[in-house]
Amino acid sequence: MSKFFSMNKHLAGACHITLWAFMFLSPLTFWRGTGITLGQYLMYCLDPLCLMIVFYLNYLYLAPKLFVSGKHRYDLLINLVLVISLGVMLHYWKEYTNEIYPVPGRHPDAIDDFTRTLRDSLNLAIFAAGSTALALARRYTTAAQKLQESEAARAKSEYLNLRSQINPHFLLNTLNNIYALTAIDQTRAQEAIQQLSKMLRHMLYDNLDSEVQLCDEVQFIENYINLMKIRLSENVDVKFVSKIGSPTIKVAPLIFISLVENAFKHGISPTKPSFVHINIVAISDEISFTIKNSNHPKTNQDRSGHGIGLNQVQRRLELAYPDCYIWNKGVSEDESIYTSTIRIKL
Repeated sequence: MSKFFSMNKHLAGACHITLWAFMFLSPLTFWRGTGITLGQYLMYCLDPLCLMIVFYLNYLYLAPKLFVSGKHRYDLLINLVLVISLGVMLHYWKEYTNEIYPVPGRHPDAIDDFTRTLRDSLNLAIFAAGSTALALARRYTTAAQKLQESEAARAKSEYLNLRSQINPHFLLNTLNNIYALTAIDQTRAQEAIQQLSKMLRHMLYDNLDSEVQLCDEVQFIENYINLMKIRLSENVDVKFVSKIGSPTIKVAPLIFISLVENAFKHGISPTKPSFVHINIVAISDEISFTIKNSNHPKTNQDRSGHGIGLNQVQRRLELAYPDCYIWNKGVSEDESIYTSTIRIKL
């Protein structure tokens, strides 16, 4: 966006230069073949010079200071005085020029003088109105640019804030799992801590950018699954399949981990057979993430989590992939299986 507005500034500068080059060179075209002298040309340059004064006085001062602030009457009055004064001045200046450099066969009368003065005043008024319109357009364009930059900064700040919220939320759940494991098997607890250290490395160092390699994110999810499997019983079926078409595919970091957390939190029963199946497929322009798990919802007495993870996923998808993702989720008719599928267009 900044490059776009930078290009527009250069284009506007080129248009200004082209306009005034044409206006100041036009007397040469009009008097071509008459043997115009340098002094005569410079005297005729007062016309475009007055137009330039009216243009930039409105463009740089009167329109921003008076018209935009609602002081339309003052702006109109100053322009009226300016146009009439310069129009009358040009009339006497041209009479003086014709005395020094008379045009053979030309004898203007009062009607010609009035017509030329009216024409010059009208040209000045047109330039005043045009410069006011350009000044307003420039102001509104600049305001729109600042608004877009402000919105982008706000969205980025919110996005970073959501990412910072994920880390403690994720760590809290994982540490609780390891704490429970220490009472059962210290060796497996040590393996869990080692798995956690690998994930922390990814969370602290590998995901500082707005996007990370999808293969790294897949490895992170796999480490988390391995950590969860350490404390699961044999009646839980866990499957994780990933198919990545290109190693250069990138994704917003930690965008799927909350769904994986929820699957292990709500899809595992301590007594009944359970399953968690995760599938990630990525081609050049699309990422598909699907997770299915047996549905064992929390009881009314269990208030852990409070749904923070899913809300964060929703908001992060909106910020990272606006209008470029589809998220379908829900339970089966018999309420035994929960399915969540996210498709992201890259």
